[in-house]
Amino acid sequence: MARSIGVTFDYRCPFAYNGNLAVIKLIQAGSDIDFRFVPFSLDQVHVPEGEASVWDREPEEWGSGVLSLLYGIAVRDTFPDQFFDAHIALFAARHEHGKQLQDEDVLREAIASAGLDPDAVAEEAKSGRPLKTLATEHTECVDQYGVFGVPTYLEDGQAAFVRFMDRGNVDDLERMLGFLTWSSLNEFKRPRIPR
Repeated sequence: MARSIGVTFDYRCPFAYNGNLAVIKLIQAGSDIDFRFVPFSLDQVHVPEGEASVWDREPEEWGSGVLSLLYGIAVRDTFPDQFFDAHIALFAARHEHGKQLQDEDVLREAIASAGLDPDAVAEEAKSGRPLKTLATEHTECVDQYGVFGVPTYLEDGQAAFVRFMDRGNVDDLERMLGFLTWSSLNEFKRPRIPR
């Protein structure tokens, strides 16, 4: 039976870009692992206790990352054949081109560069379905796995928050996947990164 692994993302995080790109490259190389891409709102993580969740707010109060997540979810769930290209383009808009993801024109441009109709994606992103999906999947990550950030890898009740320094490095990803369900390893953190 193939492994099933979730990987969280928020387009504002460069480490999520590094890890998500490695996952896409591994899939495209023919991996038999069933990967799923799970949206996780860094805006929601920073909502003070007792305040309304980002998905219970008006769009102008969402924060800088919610709309880009809605675009990503819309593509993932409605246009799955173009998801990888759109996913990479949304990350690249921020981390390679230095653009602001709260600017809807930036999102539309990224989506168009992936061969999608920006009007169709925008319509789906604003339909309410992706917002409900974000609320559900983010909450499940927190409740079931204790997720606090991106990228976090999820497998068989285990979760690991991992920051790869190199973008899209499949060797790093494969090395980490060997440790993913090693439950007696709680934390491995370098105080300094040799560079």
